Amino acid sequence: MRLDKFLSQTGFGSRKEAKALLKKKVVAVNGELAKEGKQSIDVERDRVSVQGEVVIYQEYYYYMLNKPQGVISATEDQSQRTVLDLFKREDYRMDLFPVGRLDKDTVGLLLITNDGALAHELLSPKKHVDKTYIAKIEGKVTNNDVQIFARGMQLTNQEHCLPAQLTILNSEHLPETQTLISLVIQEGKFHQVKRMFEAVNKKVVALKRTKMGPLQLDETLKKGQYRSLTNHEVALLKEHQTRKNE
Repeated sequence: MRLDKFLSQTGFGSRKEAKALLKKKVVAVNGELAKEGKQSIDVERDRVSVQGEVVIYQEYYYYMLNKPQGVISATEDQSQRTVLDLFKREDYRMDLFPVGRLDKDTVGLLLITNDGALAHELLSPKKHVDKTYIAKIEGKVTNNDVQIFARGMQLTNQEHCLPAQLTILNSEHLPETQTLISLVIQEGKFHQVKRMFEAVNKKVVALKRTKMGPLQLDETLKKGQYRSLTNHEVALLKEHQTRKNE
């Protein structure tokens, strides 16, 4: 790998910024000062350091974010705060992106990564990856609604949704006019959960994603907090997609 690409992929900015570091004479390879960004290195054998600190190469990064309300699922925006704005400077990388989107007012599990292949596998409609939500609904959800969702349904604009698993939960702590539900869908259409309930004359007043495939939201994460996935969680995601492809 080229040295400037290595520096860029390990969090030192663009290749242009990496070359600026080389000009400052703060980059060394195996103890020798590096001068050219085009220098080829072996990421497994060569020892690269910046200002005396050894740089460990890691190709892919995986983070679980408990998305709060009021931020958008995007990498950058001129006027609104994005999920990547929640990242600490030492964790931020230019190639990170959210896997799929949660609406601005939706909270809960959002996977942030730079692994495009895994993201594609998780988001492809053909892969039928389960996404689980907990929602507070204005209106009394009935067993008839459960059956409608289970059959697959037409949205208000005649767009078709695949069958979904709707479960009515204990709503004793809610007003009589509201219902707590769990919903498992395998798609990610625009405002899908909200539009599904609009199709049965009800309204989503609060929505939280708790699970995506085998990945479960870590409830110890406060809204706006994130953490790296464990090796076990990454393995579960990859194993899940391998089974889906068989």
